[in-house]
Parts: sequence; C-alpha cells; structure tokens
Amino acid sequence: MDKTLIVTNDFPPRPGGIQTFLHNMALRLDPAQMVVYASTWKRDREGVEATARFDAEQPFTVVRDRTTMLLPTPRVTRRAVALLREHGCSAVWFGAAAPLALMAPALRRAGGRRLVATTHGHEAGWAQLPGSRRLLRRIGEDTDTITYLGEYTRSRIAAALTPQAAGRMVQLPPGVDEKTFHPESGGDEIRARLGLADRPVVVCVSRLVPRKGQDTLIRAMPRIVAAVPDAVLLIVGGGPYHKDLERLADETGVARSVRFTGAVPGAELPAHYGAGDVFAMPCRTRRGGLDVEGLGIVYLEASATGLPVVAGDSGGAPDAVLDGETGWVVRGDSAEETAERIVTLLNDSALRRRMGERGRAWVEERWRWDHLADRLTALL
Repeated sequence: MDKTLIVTNDFPPRPGGIQTFLHNMALRLDPAQMVVYASTWKRDREGVEATARFDAEQPFTVVRDRTTMLLPTPRVTRRAVALLREHGCSAVWFGAAAPLALMAPALRRAGGRRLVATTHGHEAGWAQLPGSRRLLRRIGEDTDTITYLGEYTRSRIAAALTPQAAGRMVQLPPGVDEKTFHPESGGDEIRARLGLADRPVVVCVSRLVPRKGQDTLIRAMPRIVAAVPDAVLLIVGGGPYHKDLERLADETGVARSVRFTGAVPGAELPAHYGAGDVFAMPCRTRRGGLDVEGLGIVYLEASATGLPVVAGDSGGAPDAVLDGETGWVVRGDSAEETAERIVTLLNDSALRRRMGERGRAWVEERWRWDHLADRLTALL
C-alpha cells in the first residue's frame, strides 16, 4: 500500500459511528504507511488533554488542526498539501467525502496518485439539493473512487455523479469486531448491576437524537408492558434528546419501565448489548430526507452479540438487517408496529435464539473488519 494521508473531521476521541469506523479501519492499515490529519475535538482543557492522550496511544502519526471543523479552505488545503509532501504520501483517504474531498485537485497536483473519498448518510442528503449536488459531482470527477455504505446511499449519491464516476463507486461499509461483540460479552453482569436480572429487556444503544427513534420505543412501551408486564426498555447512550425522552416516559406513564444509563465507556458497550433480549432502534428519516440513517452499525453489533434486532426504515438501516432472518424492519414512526414485533420476540425464546444465531453467522460471513480493511487497502 502507498503511504496514505487520511483527512478527516471524524476521528476519536470525538464520539460517533463515523469516528469508530475510521479508527477501526486505520488500526488495520500499516501504521508506518499512514498519517492522519484531523480536526481538534474540543478546545477546553479536558478535551485537549483527552485528545493528547488518545493521539499518543496510536501506532500511527496524528496531526491535529487548530480548528474543531476542517473545511476545504485555502489554509486547510495548504496544510494538507504540506503534510502530503512532508510525509511522502501518494494516497489520500477522505474520511467523509463532503466537503473535504473538494481538496482533491490540490492534493492531486501535489503528488497524490490515489484519492479515495468515503460517503456516509449526509452525502445522500447533499445529492438532493442543487448546490451541494454540483459539489458532489465535482468530488466524483476529482477522486479515483467514492465508497458507499449500502444500496440506499449508493443509488442516491450515484444519481448526482457523472456515469463514469458512478461506475467507479465501491462499497465500503463499517465492520464489526466479532471478538469484542459476542454472546458472552458480560450482559448478566450489567443486568445484575441494574437490578434487571429476571426481567425481559429491550435494549437500544445509540446517541439520543430524534432520528434514532428512542421516542417511538417509549411510545410503544404501554403496549409492550400490557403484553409482557415485566418488560423494561434499557436506553444506553447520551445526547441532547435525553431530557425530552425522560419527560416522554413520564407523560406516557412508563417511567418505571424505562431505564436510562447515560453515556457508558466504550469498553462496556458489548456487555450493555448483551444485557438485552431484543435490540431495537426504530430510526426514521427527518428533514425531508436530509437527516437519514446511513447504515446503522448498532444493528450489526447487536447481531454479533446474538440478539434479534428491530430496525427502523430510515435510509440504509435495512441494509444492516436480513428482514425476517436476523430481525425485522419496521416503520420508524410507528409505535404500534414496533411494539408488535418486540412483543412477538419477547414471547418466543426459540425465535429470538434462531434470529440471534443467524445474525451472528451473517456478521462473521460479511461484516468482519479484516475483510473490509483488505478492501480499503486495495483501493489505496
């Protein structure tokens, strides 16, 4: 593999799915052949110290820009070009195509021979608006490959590209560490800690934002509890929607059947998945298609843990579920449909086991990080 410059806003310790995706890929590339150019996470003392600790622990070089959001400005472009030349990089991987890959022409002139731009959910939104659609088309023309998560994002992004650029698209979804997420991940310990040892648990692991559909789960709980009286909804994660969700649980009368953990350490996430009997996140598309789920790696992590999943129908989320085999896809705004599927699973242990086992096998067959990192290495 040629020496590679990764240009990204999405890199730990900043939390998020894209950040996890990029970091896991980076760890599986040759560290001697890689330099990361990333934005600063936070400028306060705590953020600066956390970033410094994280960067020092990495096996590759991380260069932080002073800004908290890299944009393809002349200053940032000059810095990227300087890093490319200083470190002798001939390949560039843009962690998110829009807008960073607008720097591609300058990096090509500076010696970049292979330019790869990865797309997520937001580029599908860009493809819908005339101005950003034109910029996405430019990115397609100026890079060698645009990667996509799944069929939903591919079809929408390809419509904004030239036929030639669309023909060069390659699938590169995030993967799952099947050695970290597995059925014996420590769920019983989490259940005991939370006092849920004997209760049927519906778990949702995600940031608390409206698109993810935790509110739909809470609105589904009266129906779920009516059918399965001891059922509890375990909401794992932090985010700006937390207070609204707590208020909704009170208003709906199910506060005693909903538990919020807040943000949990990354090392404890597998065990929190394992604390559930069913995983559910009925995500939905918002803002006229601009706020959409790119894939939904949480469904695959749940499948690797051996849980059946109930997924929303937003964007590429259905790509992470074999509908009827590893779980079900429901309308993300339908509390009734969500409740029906969850109740069916809670009342049928054999069905849960069958779907969980199929999900685990599917992750091992298709979604392992090492397979996907080999694909990226070939592109670079």
